[in-house]
Amino acid sequence: MTAGMIGSGRLRRALLGATAATALTAALVGAAPAAVAADAHPGQWYLDAMGAEDIWKKATGKGIKVAVIDSGVNPNTPSLKGKVLKGWDASGTKGDETDDYTGHGTTMAELIVGSGANGGIRGLAPDAQVIPYRVSDTERQHERGINAFDMEESIKAAANSDAQIISISWASDYSNTYTQDALRLANEKGKLVFAGAGNTAKKGNKPQYPAAYPEAVAVAATDRKGVVADYSQHGDYIDIAAPGSDIPAWCDKELKRYCTSDGTSNATAIASATAALVWSVHPDWTANQVLRAMLESAARGSDWTPGTISSYLGHGIVRPNAHINRGLGKPGDPNVNPLTNTRTIGAPGPTPSSDPSASDVTQAPDGKPTSDPVVAGSSGSTEGGGRTGLVIGAVAAVAVVAGAGFVIVRRRRTA
Repeated sequence: MTAGMIGSGRLRRALLGATAATALTAALVGAAPAAVAADAHPGQWYLDAMGAEDIWKKATGKGIKVAVIDSGVNPNTPSLKGKVLKGWDASGTKGDETDDYTGHGTTMAELIVGSGANGGIRGLAPDAQVIPYRVSDTERQHERGINAFDMEESIKAAANSDAQIISISWASDYSNTYTQDALRLANEKGKLVFAGAGNTAKKGNKPQYPAAYPEAVAVAATDRKGVVADYSQHGDYIDIAAPGSDIPAWCDKELKRYCTSDGTSNATAIASATAALVWSVHPDWTANQVLRAMLESAARGSDWTPGTISSYLGHGIVRPNAHINRGLGKPGDPNVNPLTNTRTIGAPGPTPSSDPSASDVTQAPDGKPTSDPVVAGSSGSTEGGGRTGLVIGAVAAVAVVAGAGFVIVRRRRTA
């Protein structure tokens, strides 16, 4: 998962969650049918923890579009039919944005908007829609010629699209001005950008990009207990956390069954879906207001000192039910970024629209797999020493966040 330089001087990137899923897939080869669960739903423990059924009575993400910058999104899975809009392939490789070369992007899309049909993943914002932008990962960069600027070009394209939210479940050890400039454009266009914090906390814990840029909301991962995962990057750039461990994911590009995966990829998709829920309730809000409501309604322990921010969980764990059904989290100034406290440019999100016409929806090319999915296996929870977490139940948050995990001043959050 560690990224390095490629020959063109650009960045190698990693999918945040692919390693865990791949390892589990290898372990499942030849597994007895009895060890395979019937569908993905039982593995989606976080939906019950968040009170999703109560949320969906008031908010489903309708009218909100999420740009998914990833390995591609197959719109032909049962859970994604009719939910994937026309996107763009920026990778410069064979195929288009509907050709998911790992299964990772399709998983992210399902975590955000999946219908759950035929046992597929149920998205947290099931009536939102996704716009796929395909980019290349490190392995693909080794195999063939690519567009070395695909990440920044995808961000720019998403910034100029009618998506309100941009979800990036990718990371690199290296920063570059081109990607940051693209993120600035997205901010200026009023987009809300979420990026995975990274999965290499135990391997040096280097800041990961684009999450570490101030223009992106860096998302850390938690487990079933609400404890930050030991693989999840930490530091003063972490903004918020979301469930990331023991999450169903497509095992591979064949899209024939689900495995269980760990990663800030999953957390990023769930944070993006949370934003879609909030924005669908308040379509006239700006990205700043949606984010502020998310930060103020996030789950925090009783010993969390006001005015402090955790270097492991940021402002806390996303808790859409707390805002949507309990009214926690106020919008505040529409033109002030709640992370940097600086004024930004950004238009309000559009009013929710009716369902798209058939011509607006991306159709997968013939031959895409649509087999009934199953989920197999389960990975154990991960806990990091000294990182006591939070229970994200629909009613209350409990436990304590260790004081050592706090920072008073976000040094990187400068104007």
